[in-house]
Amino acid sequence: MSIEQATEAIYSSMQNDNEDIDLHIKNLKVAIKGAGAKEAIFDTCRLVQSNREGRKRMQSYFKKRGVKVVFSK
Repeated sequence: MSIEQATEAIYSSMQNDNEDIDLHIKNLKVAIKGAGAKEAIFDTCRLVQSNREGRKRMQSYFKKRGVKVVFSK
């Protein structure tokens, strides 16, 4: 699975009340490691909660699971 596929799965999960989000984060972590990347980039326009609090909460949740998250403008 590519990083793009994993992030798309996470966007879909967020739209469905975070259904299977931990599984998708795990897949993203594997994809990032396989691609030699250091972080996952998410588009703030596609987030359910794109305000600062929502972004910080997402970063914290993903960080606890070993994935660094940054946001594009």
